[in-house]
Amino acid sequence: MGEEHQRKRSRQHYEAEEARHLSLRECETSKWYFNREEIERSSPSRKDGIDLPKESFLRSSYCSFLQRLGMQLHVSQVTIGCAMVMCHRFYMRQSHAKNDWQTIATASLFLACKAEDEPCQLSNVVVASYEIIFEWDPSASIRIHQTECYHEFKEIILAGERLLLDTSAFHLLDVELPYKPLAAALNRLNAWPDLATAAWNFVHDWLRTTLCLQYKPHVIATATVHLAATFQNAKVGSRRDWWLEFGVTTKLLKEVIQEMYMLIEVNRRRAMPPPRREVAWAVPTVIKPPVHFARGYPFHSYPMQSYRQPGIW
Repeated sequence: MGEEHQRKRSRQHYEAEEARHLSLRECETSKWYFNREEIERSSPSRKDGIDLPKESFLRSSYCSFLQRLGMQLHVSQVTIGCAMVMCHRFYMRQSHAKNDWQTIATASLFLACKAEDEPCQLSNVVVASYEIIFEWDPSASIRIHQTECYHEFKEIILAGERLLLDTSAFHLLDVELPYKPLAAALNRLNAWPDLATAAWNFVHDWLRTTLCLQYKPHVIATATVHLAATFQNAKVGSRRDWWLEFGVTTKLLKEVIQEMYMLIEVNRRRAMPPPRREVAWAVPTVIKPPVHFARGYPFHSYPMQSYRQPGIW
């Protein structure tokens, strides 16, 4: 009787411990998701005097840098996307004013290669990063192969890696991306190739934004399929509210798609040249330059449509 009670208590103990660990994992995961207010007004960079346009520019800069670095190192787009998310998360805990984005981006890509089981030699990462950062200097490609310069820059990257891990309490190595749920959704819905291509392109773009800091991967993937189907005038799923099969409510889907439309529209406006205007007065000699939301990798161009079109929901 006592032994049976002991086994029962032991089983209950392990079940309770498992539930506790799952709860802790969910708690840790939730720490990496923020609302728009927290991202736009309460980031560490904002507290150090960096405004939203400047931070958006820096975000665009390290994403473009990561894309170039990843392509030069011949790593997969998944690894590049993982590094982008690592950077986004880091700068929700640390300030741009105190942490050089080129160092953090380089360290993020090196970490992402480990996280995605895509080995990449540290020496290759160090050399490629240095050559991109100092591409304006013809002697950079020679200088980085000199022992003193190489070891100095390598130590900077390794220090950035340690800072990334310390800031995230080592949770950066567990990054979930929208790619897997997107592939699962496309296969389950038997999506046409054109729709699948549009959806993949959208996901590549979303990882350059704060969308991955606001919504979980399966939500982004489901909303992306819906958005791509709208642009392609394609029907997906056997039921009208097919997104419910993927654990996404209609209310949440509308919210995410609205965010996506806003991102597309904002970047479309940034890419448009300024209108030409005739002025009848003298232009002052000193003009304050406008704030730029520069983006080195433009969104894929799709015609803008209202997400409230009849028949979408």
